[in-house]
Amino acid sequence: MVLAIALCAMFPAIAKVAAANVAYRVEIDAPAPLAGLLKAHLDLVRFEQRTDLGKEQFDYLLATVGEQVSQLAATEGYFSPVTHARVEKVGALQVVHIEVSPGERTRVSDVLLRFTGPIATQEPGRVATLESKWGMPVGQPFRQDDWSKAKDDTLYALQRYRYHAARLTFSQARIEPDRHRAELDAEYDSGPAFTLGKLHVTGTRRYPASIVEHVNPLHEGEPYSVDRLLELQRQIQNTPYFSNVIIDVPSDPAQASLAPVNVKVTEFPTQRVQAGVGYASDTGAHVLGRYGYNNVFGRAWVFSSQANLEQQRQYGLVSLAMPPDAKAYVNSVSTSFNRTTVEGVDQRSLQIGLKRARTLDKYDWAYTLDFYRDELRPDTGPRFLNHALVPGFAWTRRNVDDPIFPRRGNIISTQIGFGVKGMLSDQSFGRVYGRIRQYVPIGQRDLMILRTEFGAVLTHGSNDRIPASLLFRAGGNDSIRGYGYQSIGLNQDGSVLPAKYLATGSIEYQHWLSHQWGGAIFWDLGTASDTLQGAKIYNGVGFGVRWRSPVGPVNLDLGYGIERHQFRPNISLGVAF
Repeated sequence: MVLAIALCAMFPAIAKVAAANVAYRVEIDAPAPLAGLLKAHLDLVRFEQRTDLGKEQFDYLLATVGEQVSQLAATEGYFSPVTHARVEKVGALQVVHIEVSPGERTRVSDVLLRFTGPIATQEPGRVATLESKWGMPVGQPFRQDDWSKAKDDTLYALQRYRYHAARLTFSQARIEPDRHRAELDAEYDSGPAFTLGKLHVTGTRRYPASIVEHVNPLHEGEPYSVDRLLELQRQIQNTPYFSNVIIDVPSDPAQASLAPVNVKVTEFPTQRVQAGVGYASDTGAHVLGRYGYNNVFGRAWVFSSQANLEQQRQYGLVSLAMPPDAKAYVNSVSTSFNRTTVEGVDQRSLQIGLKRARTLDKYDWAYTLDFYRDELRPDTGPRFLNHALVPGFAWTRRNVDDPIFPRRGNIISTQIGFGVKGMLSDQSFGRVYGRIRQYVPIGQRDLMILRTEFGAVLTHGSNDRIPASLLFRAGGNDSIRGYGYQSIGLNQDGSVLPAKYLATGSIEYQHWLSHQWGGAIFWDLGTASDTLQGAKIYNGVGFGVRWRSPVGPVNLDLGYGIERHQFRPNISLGVAF
């Protein structure tokens, strides 16, 4: 504030003649919103803790408090406040009592929004939408911050789609303090409609610019859109090559037709090493290590390796992937080994596969050809060694408002595959799997999450000749809480074997106390069985704590398995898809 700057500038001169320092405390009596503003910005309050304040300085602050109150109150729509300040001596301390009667608040009485340029004639419907979403409608209290925000929000909404060079050409708030009225007037010039032109990529050194061009979802000539540019940014950063992406489209009206899209990238190093430790309630403590090399053969082929050692699971992966082709598909070959030792079963799976996959902003597609070699070793009963060659297809759609902390929308995932006896498969079968997660906002903060999951292996006879990793078990986090990890399936002398069919569901209500912390109650149910009729349904209920951490949602749950009369904790980090 100008007043504060002037006051600070005169302190040295005043201090020379100050005879004694003044100790004081300020008490403010004003309506709640205004009281907070005054406590934060009044100079008399701001200098309250100073120990070198002389009497002349104190008197100056006291004399100007009414003027400051008027200035601050005006930003909240109070243009005729009455201020009384009195000083009461309490021992060596002077107590300043400031009483403020703000008077009647000024409210918006009229709003005049004007739009010039092509939008006025070409998109009258959009003009009507902008007017309806104006952030300071008639009847709302006039606040300076709200007035500035309303103007900025409308300009941003205009610039966000098509009219990249839009400007606020005029604005005025006409205040009538005696009538407590505020008339708002704002005019916007849309400027020409922009269309997107060619990509211009800079910053590449190790990796070819064609990688950016191949994952580019934009089309030359399409309307300018901030959302589409953000989609391009996400597509580039979803590749393993670039750590940072800056996209710029010049706002020069002369370049509105086929405006160049300038993309500046920062590359990752060719080699990346990662390590970590952690804990999951399903499989226990773990140690994780990863190594990647992003420029095999000098052609941006990506070599990836991973080892994950957990108490009840050991996993290793090696893969080699080509850069995205002209249709954004990535072709890769991989081999992995996965071993789990849970519920009296030692399951070991070797998988070798080919994949052709494409990842877009909301959709994933993957065509796969995988060879499975699975060995199942129950603590009791016979062992099984099975093989299968499985062509498959996987599809995922993410239609949510926020990829990290979704509150609205859904995520759908499906998989299909099959094996043919005699073609590197021990038995013919078909396999389907699907999963849906729906997010439903409740009020301003709360949230309901609905989840359903189903799977089936269709074959004649038993499943003894089908690889165990293609069958199903239930229980544990993100399945049926209150039961052990993969503890629901076919019981065989104390061991739990995988089954042909899977069905689970869940309903969870989250109540958020703040933006970061909340609580939840839930009900899970489902089964894994070899039969559809007469299958036993398992229910789990419980409650938990939710935390929106910097790296994603953290869930701490305590579930109760009704059928087995047991409590089990569950810990999860991140969205399941």
